Amino acid sequence: MSEDGSKETTEYWRWCEYRKTVSNHNWKDSNIVTAGVDVGSVSSKAVIMTDDEIYSYSIMRTGSNSPDSAIKVMNWAMEETGLTLNDIKYVVGTGYGRINVPMANKTVTEIACHARGANYIWGPTVRTILDVGGQDIKAIRCDEKGRVTSFFMNDKCAAGTGRGMEVFADLLKIPIEEIGEASLKVDMEPDPVSCTCVVFAKTEAVGLLRKGWPKEKVLAAYTRAMAVRMSKLLEKVGCEKDFVVTGGQSKNIGIVTRIENIIGLKRLPMPNYGENGLDPMVAGAIGAALYAKALYEKSQVA
Repeated sequence: MSEDGSKETTEYWRWCEYRKTVSNHNWKDSNIVTAGVDVGSVSSKAVIMTDDEIYSYSIMRTGSNSPDSAIKVMNWAMEETGLTLNDIKYVVGTGYGRINVPMANKTVTEIACHARGANYIWGPTVRTILDVGGQDIKAIRCDEKGRVTSFFMNDKCAAGTGRGMEVFADLLKIPIEEIGEASLKVDMEPDPVSCTCVVFAKTEAVGLLRKGWPKEKVLAAYTRAMAVRMSKLLEKVGCEKDFVVTGGQSKNIGIVTRIENIIGLKRLPMPNYGENGLDPMVAGAIGAALYAKALYEKSQVA
């Protein structure tokens, strides 16, 4: 109960929004300042780059209005930096809501941006990227320069995505940041629950809870279902190393561990993004900012 006597409601699905200024140099000393804004169905991300280095970035939940979300996340990335939109030479919009990024000079698909962003984060050896978005999953193959060579996407359903995991966090009353580790606290892997529809999966999970299954076992069953679904996409695209995971679920150790076990291939390690800004969750926005630099330089030559 709260101090005024009202009942408090814990939102287990609510993940942490955050921003960070990574660079300690003055952006005014840079030749080109560019930005990428990735408006997804669940989260919006903005990355500001000075020349080829990440300067600052921000991540927040996408609201009901995509243009408003783009403006808010961009403003947050610029907060306390002294930057204004007039200081940014070129902006590329990407993601589910890319056509609704008001400040964008151009839009680029999220598939192209995630491939380019993964290449920047982990280097030229990356060949396969699994991007788990809020409402879709993408398996992407790329070359040594981060150019897309092939890709596959799941159908439009929240099962096996970030939104599906939010539903299960609330159902099981486990904070979403703790779901991955909680799902691994089982002695034996249970059979997966439905991975075709989040509504069916939730109904099945409720039934398992009523049968006496502990929360960790139910969560393991759903997380395994997600991993199976993602692994099938990787099989279709032809997964080969080096393999990486981007998007919010890249930080879900329960999903990542199960994918690695199913496909028999380890992903490249998670970068120390708290210090260098190489955050897999903003891979799309990083790629967009890099495209922005290339497009700006091209416009100056033309």
